[in-house]
Amino acid sequence: MALASAAGMMTDGFEFALGPPSTGFSIFLAKRTIKVHFISVSEGKHNVAVRRIIRDRIEGTASHEAVRIATNEAEVSLLREDGVDVSAHHLHDARLSRRGRKQASALKELLAKRPSGGRPFTAFDLVVTSPLTRACETAQIVFGDTPGTYGGEVISPPRIVVREECRERFGKYVCDSRRTGTLLQEEFPSFDFTSLDADADILHGDERESFVDVQDRALRLLQWLSARPERCVAVVTHSELLTHLFGQFGDTLHEEDRTMLQRTAVNCELRSVVLCSHQPVERESNDAPASTIRVPSCSSVSSLTSLS
Repeated sequence: MALASAAGMMTDGFEFALGPPSTGFSIFLAKRTIKVHFISVSEGKHNVAVRRIIRDRIEGTASHEAVRIATNEAEVSLLREDGVDVSAHHLHDARLSRRGRKQASALKELLAKRPSGGRPFTAFDLVVTSPLTRACETAQIVFGDTPGTYGGEVISPPRIVVREECRERFGKYVCDSRRTGTLLQEEFPSFDFTSLDADADILHGDERESFVDVQDRALRLLQWLSARPERCVAVVTHSELLTHLFGQFGDTLHEEDRTMLQRTAVNCELRSVVLCSHQPVERESNDAPASTIRVPSCSSVSSLTSLS
């Protein structure tokens, strides 16, 4: 697996180069590539709660000790109480805040105004989302309705598939534990939840998932995406997963591009890449009709966090 770059592809057996590597060009067979538009989830109620605690505790002071104490108190507010089930916490599987819903609506409107060949940009072949409620809500707002019309016909909403690989870092914080698949399916009946590991959240615990495990999980997501038949996919996921995903790539990129790729994502940010597999890929079958669109790839969309 690799993101398309200008170097490091000389022995993979399928590259066609325009001149020597110094030209800065690489060409890849189209069948080995897939365009992926990663979207970080909108602001959740847990973000608001943490921000409020820190703000209230450091009001009138900027000392390092005050910030440390406030940060620790904010972290404790996201932990389950001893002997109490995680689902009893008011921030368990936190929902979007009011501003978070505005952010998602603004992204939907922004994408709808970026046509590709006359078709709305939001007419993706497939949408993949984390099963955490705030991610499902983001996906529902942005992609749950028809993206518009094309050739006089109403375009159907894209298929939305839920995958555990897209989740925030497992463990410790109640906001990162999901509800049961049954409850999620009841709220989002059009989503495909068949890939969940179990109805209950068996992946969450009091121990935080290691950095290495998050990186491995992010690569498993890329492997799954590369085997999909769809050519233009949106992935609604979390900033920490994106940090551990993109941090593994970009060493051969220009510094400006590497910084744009690897920086921490803000709420409801779009970051588009072209994924290229270095190995022959046996693609999964696709029973649904394709609606592939081609759009210019962009590294990011301006932050939408300033909405009030």
